[in-house]
Amino acid sequence: MPSSPDQTLRCTASSRLVGEPLAGTAPTESAYLLVEYAGAWGRKAVAESRLPEEVRTALAGLHGVRVQLIRRHGGTSGPGIRVFTALVGPDRVEIETTVLDEATGLLDLDLAALAAGRSPGLTPYAGELLLVCTNGRRDLCCAELGRPVTAALSARWPEATWETTHLGGHRFSATLLALPSAVTLGRLDPESAVLAVEELQAGRHPVGFSRGRAGVSAAAQVAQLHVVEQTGYDELGDVVVVGERDGVVRLLADGSPWQVGVLSRQGPPRRASCGDETAKPGEVHEVVAAGPGTDTGPASM
Repeated sequence: MPSSPDQTLRCTASSRLVGEPLAGTAPTESAYLLVEYAGAWGRKAVAESRLPEEVRTALAGLHGVRVQLIRRHGGTSGPGIRVFTALVGPDRVEIETTVLDEATGLLDLDLAALAAGRSPGLTPYAGELLLVCTNGRRDLCCAELGRPVTAALSARWPEATWETTHLGGHRFSATLLALPSAVTLGRLDPESAVLAVEELQAGRHPVGFSRGRAGVSAAAQVAQLHVVEQTGYDELGDVVVVGERDGVVRLLADGSPWQVGVLSRQGPPRRASCGDETAKPGEVHEVVAAGPGTDTGPASM
């Protein structure tokens, strides 16, 4: 009979201890659906929620869409159910929103378009979203470290700040996805979170806390951060991924072409979250070659 997880383990401390890199750990999905839900969050937040069964079934069938529940810090909600959609690409982010009277209104939205990478036709949203993972049922570190960060951010930016259910990488808590920059941050505390968001709002990439830019592959995230660090072009949009093939990521750095070779392989076994019973190998990414290049033609991403 398997032993129960060690309740004293904190995956963030373990990750820091071994010096696990942040780069390359941001979400890679390009389509997001954020649904306001102030009720209790389970480990499998959407499936274990009290959303109507037909809504849960529809959301479970949205292949290629990252579905996350969101709520305000402190548990306040409404009026209505706020919904956001986001389409994230290497050089674009489109955010739309609506407010529903009932959760069943999700069934009337064109979510098939979102799954296909197209706008679902809601109201364009020009504001900022600061999404902090706080789901303690999924991982203790997300609750213990994420909630103080959310409190600090919501005190400064109450409209932009939301708690959310899962951003991956529990061991990098507190984690944050900022939209529309699509920059994903990790190992935040209340003070560094505020400073990092100030950097983003000033148009700069807070590299020291960056897990990468969401919406591109892990290798592309690593390559982009490497070029930012090597060139000093840390303004958002200075370094853009334009293609990737056979482990070579092609980018534009302040308009000039770069190529970065990234080797991806399995790393040593580790427990990826506080609740994991067994250690499993994770993927690690290593820059093996980098420099200015000339080939910036189309390539598959």
